[in-house]
Amino acid sequence: MAMFSRRKKNDVVRSDAAASAPDPSAPDPSAFDRAAASVPSAPAEAESTPTPPAEQEARAAPTVGISVGTFQGIGAATILRDDHADAAPPPVRPPAPAEAPAATETVPGLRDNVLLRESVATLPENPRPVDLLNVARQVLQGNVFLRVKGDARSLLSAGRELPFAVAGQGDTQFVLAYSSGAAMQDSLRADGDTGTSAMGQSSLSVIKLVLGGPYAGLIIDPSSTPAPVILPRELLQHAVDDGDENAAIKTLLAGRRTDATAHEVVNAMMGAPLWIAANRAAVDQPMGIAESRTPDGDRFLEVFSHPLEVLALGRGDTPVAVRAAQLGAALAADEGITGLLFNPGGPWLRVVRSDLMPVIALAP
Repeated sequence: MAMFSRRKKNDVVRSDAAASAPDPSAPDPSAFDRAAASVPSAPAEAESTPTPPAEQEARAAPTVGISVGTFQGIGAATILRDDHADAAPPPVRPPAPAEAPAATETVPGLRDNVLLRESVATLPENPRPVDLLNVARQVLQGNVFLRVKGDARSLLSAGRELPFAVAGQGDTQFVLAYSSGAAMQDSLRADGDTGTSAMGQSSLSVIKLVLGGPYAGLIIDPSSTPAPVILPRELLQHAVDDGDENAAIKTLLAGRRTDATAHEVVNAMMGAPLWIAANRAAVDQPMGIAESRTPDGDRFLEVFSHPLEVLALGRGDTPVAVRAAQLGAALAADEGITGLLFNPGGPWLRVVRSDLMPVIALAP
């Protein structure tokens, strides 16, 4: 059983670079700062809590376990650690679509976070940590819905506190969030508590709500199958620390494409944190930078808006932070590079050299 935690009306959460580049061919082993973050079992409300039920299904549903390394600081690296990595090969996913699915409203008036909804819906029967990271990366864009006891609009107009749904056990509480109107309807059918309403918030605002309070993390779509997704506080903290406060590139890639999209992404990358993927083809070989090649032989350096985008590919790559000027230098030094491929896990975008001249101009 869950409870409703009160949120005040005025508690709305709003959502000189390094001179030299890190050498991806010889990374500092000390940068690999590992810290395990285990997800607890799905929480439940303490029996003594006198609040009405809201998410009883969150107590009994199975959860997805995760163990990840930290990723923090410029040039710091992250390694996804999976205790079952030797027991099974990485999951095979279909090719990622270039563009996000069309916007939908499974409940009229509530615009779904389609990318987040689909990442939860496509979780396999036995999810791996990399599958959870695929969900986590899609939380960094769009909106989610909070469930409020009573009418949220009337409460806001009256200056009242907003009691939003949480699930907890003892002193541990998780904020409940929904990727779509349909996900919220599933919860309503599960607990029968119709005296609630939906309040849409940007996903980043909800993450900051969790981090600004005593909460242990975020539960996405608690009635989903095969499991609700629990994102622990530590993962959310690192996601915010290493991300762009406005998620500019991620938002552009998730939005409707126009003739100006490539130009807008180039403008956004000038001041945004960027990442590349480094790995070794063999143990005794130096680190190399990931690039993608088309059937025609065009070469695109892979660039990521967040280290989670690298980790969610499940290739064992190491995220390495870079600046736009460093990418410009790489393009200037190798005219055989056709351009940049942003977020190959999808939605992705190829930007060709002719559109990257402002970036190349930054090269020393």
